This record gives sequence, structure tokens and C-alpha cells, in this order.
Amino acid sequence: MALGDSYTAGPGIPSRSGTPTGCDRSDHNYPTLVAHELGVETVDFHDMSCTGATVDDLTAPQTTDRGTNPAQLSALTTHTALVTLGIGGNDIGFSELIRQCAKSGILYFATGSGKYTGNHAPCRGQYVDGTTDTVRQKINTVGDRLADTLAEVRRRAPQARVYVVGYPGILPAAAGDCGRDMGLAPGDVTFLHQEQQQLNTTLRQRAEDAGAGYVDTYAPSNGHDVCSARESRWVEPLVPLAPAAPVHPNARGERGMADAVINTIKASKGS
Repeated sequence: MALGDSYTAGPGIPSRSGTPTGCDRSDHNYPTLVAHELGVETVDFHDMSCTGATVDDLTAPQTTDRGTNPAQLSALTTHTALVTLGIGGNDIGFSELIRQCAKSGILYFATGSGKYTGNHAPCRGQYVDGTTDTVRQKINTVGDRLADTLAEVRRRAPQARVYVVGYPGILPAAAGDCGRDMGLAPGDVTFLHQEQQQLNTTLRQRAEDAGAGYVDTYAPSNGHDVCSARESRWVEPLVPLAPAAPVHPNARGERGMADAVINTIKASKGS
């Protein structure tokens, strides 16, 4: 059973699969690849992931521009044996955060790249004021809600092995040439990277607290971010050069995430 958002669904990667079509699931997303690798029969494989999904959409129907996806947890039963869950990015508005920072970056580069202001992270200041970080606050809220979700998954599917799947690296830790390529000020590349790391840390902690497994897709994706070489990147930039949604995994990325899930499952079986 696969639950999750667009990083699970794989929008833009050929070919589209399942209903509603508005969820933009790919038949080469990581849940499908994992199911194939583990020899799961088609009749036993259920991919409920949907582009745009938030934690709310796990327990309530999600309306898309082409149909309604049922509450994702509705597919769980007492016979469910395996659950993967990738969620949280939409709850903190990460895609919008990147777009907003790109807008700030355009102005940054047009006005001397911080030469006159000394501010190399103009976007960060819109979200961080002293010790108050509004993105971190949203991440903490996601963590609390994920804890409740995992308890509900356990109630509905008590025999299932449950794995929370983290997000692969989207941006490098340091800007290098990445900032200009993505339209991001160098300090904002670091800011966004740190916020994503915090989200993954929170997902891991909540998974472990609930007795679920955690799949680290960040470590294997290191060096394959949006600013890496076109032929090796896992995540496409704002203007994709391979079939994928902007700032989302391409087919290589979904394959890498699938490998991380499979390796984690095999390791947990052996422990």
C-alpha cells in the first residue's frame, strides 16, 4: 500500500496510471517499482498517492482537477501487509517556498547580487525573524499530525510493516553555481536546504517514535540534486529537462527512491 504526495506519485513521468487521473500517478513511481521488485501481485498492490496531497488528504477525499481521490487511509485493511508513506512537503508549502525564493532571487541578481545590501538570503528574511522561523513551526505541526496519522494506520492495519519515506535532496548544502541556475540567492539555497533537512529529521523522529521504519532517500540522492548534471540528477529544476514536474523527481529519482525503500525493507527483515 502506497500513501503520499507528488514525490510518491511521480507526476510527469511516463506513463500515467490509475484513477483519478488528476493525481498524476506514474507507472514508474517508486511504489510501483518496489511492488515489482518484491513480487507483489497486481491485485494486492494499491497506490493511493496523489499530487498535491497533504496530511488532511490521508483521512478525507482530495479533489483534483480531474476527479476525486478517496481518503488514502480508506484503502487500508486488517490484511494490509506493507505501507509506505511519503507526506509533509505540501503541508509546509515547500514548492511555493521555492517559487517565492526564486522571485526574491530575480531581484537579488538584478540589483548587484547583494553588493549594495550585503544580504545574500533575501528570501530567508521573509520567513525567519530572530528566533521565529515560520517554516519550522509548520514542520513541527506536520510532525504532530504525522504521529496521529501513524497511530491511525496502525489501528486500521495492525499487521502491516509501516515505513515513512523521507524526501531526496532537492538543493545542495552550499550554493556554488546552483543559486543562479535556480534563480536563488546563495544564502537562500542554504536556507531551503536546511529547512528540507529539518523536515526529514522530523519525519524520521516521528516514524521512530511510532515504531515505524524510516527510509532515508536523502543520503543516496546526495550529489543528485536539481543543480547536478542533467544526466545524473534525481530532481528536475524549475524548468524540467526530463519528463517530470518542476522541482520533482524524474524517473532516475523514483528509481533511486525505490532502491532506498527496498534496501530499508531488506535491512529491517534481517535485523
